[in-house]
This record gives sequence, C-alpha cells and structure tokens, in this order.
Amino acid sequence: MSRQTVTSDTEWEAHVGYSRAVAVDGQVHVAGATPVDDDGEVVGDGPYEQTKAALEIVDGALDEAGAGVADVVRTRLYVTDIDDYDAVGRAHGEVFADVRPASTMVEVSRLVDEEFCVEVEATAVVSD
Repeated sequence: MSRQTVTSDTEWEAHVGYSRAVAVDGQVHVAGATPVDDDGEVVGDGPYEQTKAALEIVDGALDEAGAGVADVVRTRLYVTDIDDYDAVGRAHGEVFADVRPASTMVEVSRLVDEEFCVEVEATAVVSD
C-alpha cells in the first residue's frame, strides 16, 4: 500500500491529528476545507465567495497529491444555511461543471468558526 499525506502546516493539523489530504493506492481524500487564507483569516463575505475559497484549497491539496479537479468522484458540502444552496451550488458547478462528481450538500448547525458558512470535502481517483 502506498500512502502520501499532504499538509497545510496549520496548527490544527498537529493539534487534532489530521492531514489536509491523504493519497492511498490511487485515491485522494481531501479533508474538509474551510474558506481561510494562509494567515487563517476568513476569505469571502458570503456563501459563493467562501465556497470558491474552500474549493481553491481542495484544488491545491489535490495538486500536491498528484490529482486534479478532473479526478474528483465525490464531494460533500456542509452549509450552515441550506437556503444558500444556490450560491454554494453555483460555485461548485463552476469548478465541477464537466466533471460532475457525486455530491451531497447537508445543512449543519455550525462549523468550527461562526463566520464560516461552508466546508467542502472531496475524494478523487487517479488511474495509474
């Protein structure tokens, strides 16, 4: 079994014990990405902008693991207000329009920071 971890070197990864992404035997699992910049500051005032920012983090993690958006087979979007589905879906659609992975959007009561309105997970499969 081959295993590669991708880290973003945030204090949370070491504290909680997780990786930004893990690639194992052709699969890349990207942990929930929230809309933050390199300094940990929230990016975006609304659901569309925050989703775009989170998806950029997902894309970067995929790239580091040797995958890309075209390899994504599954996404999960956690939103704090399901009424934001259109804005979140629009941002997701702009990235995955031609890929069309299996996707789930679920409303949650809150995320780790009260300013976040979305968190995105992804799974990709890379053929040899």
